[in-house]
Amino acid sequence: MRHLPVRMARWSARHAGRAIAGWFAFVVLCLVAGIALGTNEATTKDFWVGEAGRAEATATEGGLERSPTERIMIRARSGELDMAAAGAAAQDVTERMRDLPEVESVAAPVRSKDGEVLLVSVVLNGPELKGKKNVVPLLEQTAAVGTDHPDLVVEEAGSPAISKGVNDQRDEDLALSERISLPVTVITLLIVFGSVIMAGVPLLLALSSIAAAIGLSMVASHVMPDAGVGTNLILLIGLAVGVDYTLFYLKREREERARAGGRLGPEALVELAAATAGRAIVISGLAVIVSTATLYLATDVIFSSLATGTILVVAVAVASSLTVLPALLVVIGRRADRLAPRRAARRAGRGKPVRAGKPETGRVFDALLRPARTRPALTLCLSVLVMLGLTVPALGLKLIDPGKDTFSRDIPAMRVYDRLTGSFPELFVTHEVVTRSTPEQAAQVKRALEDLGRRAQADPLFARAPKGAESTKDAKDAKDAKDAKDAKDAKDAKGPEAPANPRTAAISEPTVRTSADGRISVLELSVPHPAPSAEAIESLTRLRQDHIPATVGQLSGVETAVSGDVARGRDYVSHESDKLPLVLGFLLLMTFLMTVWAFRSVVLGAIGVVLNLLSAGASLGLLVLVFQGTWAEGLLAFDSLGAIASRVPLFLVVILFGLSMDYQVFVVSRIQEARQNGMSAREAVLEGINRSAKVVTSAAIVMVTVFGAFVALHLTEMKQMGFCLAVAVLLDAVVIRLMVLPSVLLLLGERAWWPARRPGRTVRAQEPAAAGSPAEVG
Repeated sequence: MRHLPVRMARWSARHAGRAIAGWFAFVVLCLVAGIALGTNEATTKDFWVGEAGRAEATATEGGLERSPTERIMIRARSGELDMAAAGAAAQDVTERMRDLPEVESVAAPVRSKDGEVLLVSVVLNGPELKGKKNVVPLLEQTAAVGTDHPDLVVEEAGSPAISKGVNDQRDEDLALSERISLPVTVITLLIVFGSVIMAGVPLLLALSSIAAAIGLSMVASHVMPDAGVGTNLILLIGLAVGVDYTLFYLKREREERARAGGRLGPEALVELAAATAGRAIVISGLAVIVSTATLYLATDVIFSSLATGTILVVAVAVASSLTVLPALLVVIGRRADRLAPRRAARRAGRGKPVRAGKPETGRVFDALLRPARTRPALTLCLSVLVMLGLTVPALGLKLIDPGKDTFSRDIPAMRVYDRLTGSFPELFVTHEVVTRSTPEQAAQVKRALEDLGRRAQADPLFARAPKGAESTKDAKDAKDAKDAKDAKDAKDAKGPEAPANPRTAAISEPTVRTSADGRISVLELSVPHPAPSAEAIESLTRLRQDHIPATVGQLSGVETAVSGDVARGRDYVSHESDKLPLVLGFLLLMTFLMTVWAFRSVVLGAIGVVLNLLSAGASLGLLVLVFQGTWAEGLLAFDSLGAIASRVPLFLVVILFGLSMDYQVFVVSRIQEARQNGMSAREAVLEGINRSAKVVTSAAIVMVTVFGAFVALHLTEMKQMGFCLAVAVLLDAVVIRLMVLPSVLLLLGERAWWPARRPGRTVRAQEPAAAGSPAEVG
């Protein structure tokens, strides 16, 4: 491992043209392969977890799975609803929808209790997750009906339309984040390098790495299905680590160039950079990959997609730094060597001295390092206390699985959804009770489920479906609607499913559906409360713990499970909570082992684990402080969920450990190098920190910008991820790496490297006799 980066850099430096062409051919090949194979998207069954997952698997086995459903609302543009006009519009909607191949069935129109809305429900063909793609023709037909009936408002909502709206908004948000992060990244690189060409290299390699990783992720989806989040993470992590790895390599090459003073050629400088920065990049990349791989232990399709995307883009970014980057540096170095005499002459003509090239920490970094350098014990205590104080709010962490009720109201379908649930509150949440029994028990199971439905209707937490005669006004309006429909035309060829007289009734009454073989039955129960609400959650608890045991639970040999919107979310949170100790345990173990392997020090391994825990804990504490309350809603433009999205903490802890290892490896590598060159433990710490502070902080600025851009997005879950990642990187780069780490290492001295022995003084590198000859690096 120690010599591999050098050998790869040597070959790339000597065959620069082939290395550059080969890299871009690799990127094109990855994209072509990905496009040719396409993306294997996760299906509904890939998301099944817990009791809700078992219920949905059973229902699917009996052909009773949930179907994607859209709701078309018809209401007056102003004043009271004209039922004759509304009935004609409902007929138009029905006819148009039935003609679509994406539609399975259209229900008769239903009138809201206040008589102001007429509703037509449309069931789509295909599985639930395909609804967001199949819904487009339905939305077009709904808009067409609205145009044909200008006195009415005809609008559509449902899980498929909302999912499509969320995807569209996510795409717009990602484009916005790129418009924010790319300019800031370019400006940061220009400040660091003072050269457009050198600033463009990290950006070029990061973008090409992202392109290659996207292609590879499409190929990988045929082994592990893609949950639709992998590409987002590839863009997020790819730009951050791609720029960072290239930045570390470039800065080291420039240091070697300044130190050589023109005595070494570009090939030799690249090899010297590869011997130090190259090895650190490999170790850092492996650390991120190994840390991220622990997400597979969560046995969740979303986390698996996130892990696959992160691993691929990090691996490709490491490969680009070891292959094409040395070749590009040689090409740029040769050009710089040709222009150097001319530039020196111009500087001499202006009376300016030639720069010595000695790395400088700068006033800001010197001020930040001074406390650790002069009073390490006090600095360590205060810094740790601050980080622990920031961690305290994390003790009150509450988790929630964000459902459609939590999505941004900037999505048109969500505004329609709010009006829909306002008129038909029973459409908020549906619990699905699924049973499996022998065919001989079918009648007995049906009676027990019907009894369960009656118990639920008597429970204030559940929606009650009123029955009985309509009011006089309802009857008159229904007759007017029928007359208007009959007068319009009688071209409904599908007879029985034609819209009937609209009734003032609930959409979903407790009904039992049984499979053809009589083995599986499903009871649907409505709840007039949004999924994240305490009432909806309590209704699930009461259903599982009270109503089912008292009814169908009394039957021997009958398996019962509950699914639905609330059950999915609660079981998902429970599943993640159960997996958290396993993932966190392996994460800590792998972080420790990777550090020990990299630096041959058990003490450094323990220090790395503790520092990563401090960084992750403080960032999670700030996340809870900001997003779990309401005080920052106006500042960051979000509506508090009163909790943190359930996927955020586990994902962030894993990614933060990987990214923290980045800085740990680069900083400690410089300290180790200084120590191997004969410096005392104290001198090595100060030298290593001084030489790495500026580049680590510059890399942190890039990461903070990339992650911070996600705070501007609409999805609260993405806001939380971006905020926490940005805060964690900032704390890690400033507090941990400039205060805590140097303080600990200064206090420990040589004990920090136990059990490794103190090395003798080594030669940094043998410089070639003639400028331009490759250096021999051991």
